[in-house]
Amino acid sequence: MTGPGLPEGVTHRATGRRIDVAEPLRLGAGGRRTAVAVQFLRECQSHGLDTHWRTADNETADNETAGGKAAYDIRILRHLPPPAEHPAETSELTDWRAGYAYGMFYHRRGPDFVSVMDRRNRPASARFTLDHPDLIAAFDTLQAATPVDALSPVHREALDLLAAERLALVTDGWAVALPPRLRRWPVPCTGI
Repeated sequence: MTGPGLPEGVTHRATGRRIDVAEPLRLGAGGRRTAVAVQFLRECQSHGLDTHWRTADNETADNETAGGKAAYDIRILRHLPPPAEHPAETSELTDWRAGYAYGMFYHRRGPDFVSVMDRRNRPASARFTLDHPDLIAAFDTLQAATPVDALSPVHREALDLLAAERLALVTDGWAVALPPRLRRWPVPCTGI
């Protein structure tokens, strides 16, 4: 971890509660690089940091990989701090910035359970309770970007369930949990 409890793998500068990411993040590329970037942004959100980052110039409107196949639906990330404006940005990125709100997706921990609130698809919302030990263990493992091949068969099955509910991102053999654990609540906290 670097800075205020942030994972390594994304070059950044911390100034008080502001985080400036040095290089563009390639969220459309898929694989390890994307999973690490998503983990970094999730942890910035978790700590309530003012995060400034930009996308790579060659990201396409359809979030395609070099092979022309979409890696994943980027709308799954709209709960994370949005990228800075870019002159040639796509409507997806503009929509992300316009629809972003702190606390629209998060998890809280209790004894032997994890509660997840998901309001990414307004006006609908969903609440999940993870209470099976294997599901919680897989969720905990996925707090760090993890190669899918490194997971046990039981954790792969749990990953499939988490991904089906859009609680985890799986891209090119890598996976990472999506909901941040909010450590800073706005005042009033009922605003979330």
